[in-house]
Amino acid sequence: MSRQNRLVDLTIKPKKAIVFALDKYGDADTDTSLDELILLLKNLSVPVAARVKQRRDAPDPASFIGSGKALEITEFASKERATLLVVDDFLTPTQKSNLQKMTSLEVWDRAFVVMKIFEKRAHTAEAKLQVELAQYRYEIPSLKGLGHQMSRTGGGIGTRGPGETEFERHRRKLDRRIKYITQKLDEIRKRRKERRDRRKRNVVPLVALVGYTNSGKSTMLKSLSKDDSILSADRLFSTLDTLVRRIDFRDGGSFLLSDTVGFMRKLPPELIAAFRATLEEVTEADLLLLVLDSSGIEPVDNYNIVIDTLKELDADQLPRITVLNKTDRAGESIEFTAMKLRAKGEKTVNTCALTGDGFSELLSEIKYQLALKNFNMQNLDNYTLYEGISEL
Repeated sequence: MSRQNRLVDLTIKPKKAIVFALDKYGDADTDTSLDELILLLKNLSVPVAARVKQRRDAPDPASFIGSGKALEITEFASKERATLLVVDDFLTPTQKSNLQKMTSLEVWDRAFVVMKIFEKRAHTAEAKLQVELAQYRYEIPSLKGLGHQMSRTGGGIGTRGPGETEFERHRRKLDRRIKYITQKLDEIRKRRKERRDRRKRNVVPLVALVGYTNSGKSTMLKSLSKDDSILSADRLFSTLDTLVRRIDFRDGGSFLLSDTVGFMRKLPPELIAAFRATLEEVTEADLLLLVLDSSGIEPVDNYNIVIDTLKELDADQLPRITVLNKTDRAGESIEFTAMKLRAKGEKTVNTCALTGDGFSELLSEIKYQLALKNFNMQNLDNYTLYEGISEL
């Protein structure tokens, strides 16, 4: 045998994925969600060899995917040299472990993919801490499924005696790190609250941009503020930190406009919890601009997902304007989208953040809504004062 044939190939093979979704009866969202998952993987430079769906009422409690379909995936992966199976849902540690054994593939779920995107996009210290916290909270339930090495006992310096397992030591280490990160984020939250309190004392209204990821929120902030240093890119989750800029009305007066992390289908709850300090800018706003990509396939579906996320944050009752952005790509469908949103009681404004089209109407509507809120608050204060006098 030649020396060349005896050499072991140690090159790292690029990942190639098979994506899988459970096609529940009556769920029309399956294909859209799979499209998003493939786009997320593209942002991670992971090519997709195939997309697979399985029609059933509920996932298999042990492995999520039925054994027959898992065998089909295994055989196809072998032919296509795919090494990764990505499930478009959240897996339990047991399901993930069993699925890896059944298919001999590395298994990711949607939560893991989104967290990898966030990890890639995080640049500031705060964003990195928030992503790290979410990852630890995601990891802890999986520790017991890491294999025999996690059940070994041991002793020594830094342990709690010979009876402590590897799992218990690792869990204590993660708990300490989680406590440290939580304290740091609490300090950030306190500083943010102090800044908000100063803004309120100075009577500067705060308007927050919310919406689906890649709907053009950062471009809108960049254009309205004329600040070219703001990053705006045609990619998912380009903004993870809160950015605040002062915007002047053309006929006098101003307000603060904030941009923060975008929303998406099936966002991991660990991420929402970890980014709560950042998302408080949304909950404390005087007015929301709910930005939608009007050129997308189903803008109203994305609107519904944003509203559901706002409900989780207790921010769905705040005053808002729905902004149909990217009108340069939308065509005639934008009027149909606006009609459906108005039927839901939404006030809509059409804009193109790249060109500034529609900004005049948007600024006028923002000024009107802020004045309306201020008027209502003054009436409420007067009513409360009147009630107090009446009781006397």
